[in-house]
Amino acid sequence: VELVESGGGLVQPGGSLRLSCVVSGIIFGVYPLAWYRQVPGKQRDLVASITNDGSTIYVDSVKGRFTISTDHAKNTLYLQMNNLKPDDTAVYYCHSKWITLDYWGQGTQVTVSS
Repeated sequence: VELVESGGGLVQPGGSLRLSCVVSGIIFGVYPLAWYRQVPGKQRDLVASITNDGSTIYVDSVKGRFTISTDHAKNTLYLQMNNLKPDDTAVYYCHSKWITLDYWGQGTQVTVSS
């Protein structure tokens, strides 16, 4: 099983980024997929999740700014991030569950700064 994120980088406040996570080794989307983020010294927190029927959940701080989506043909999970704020600065991880196991990507750094 492998989850590979991409799309992070440095962006100014108010800017946008789209993160991608290619999933291989499991049947894509059978279990919910999610994006988490973590800053140094703090726990890894849920940002958004999506189920196989398309139902989504967002943490309050990103509602209206971030959109989670999937492309089943490409086995890819996305996170469109708009109107980024300095508080969004973190390492972002994609997550998938398979039966009783949790799988994580390697993380991609997002830095929002002027």
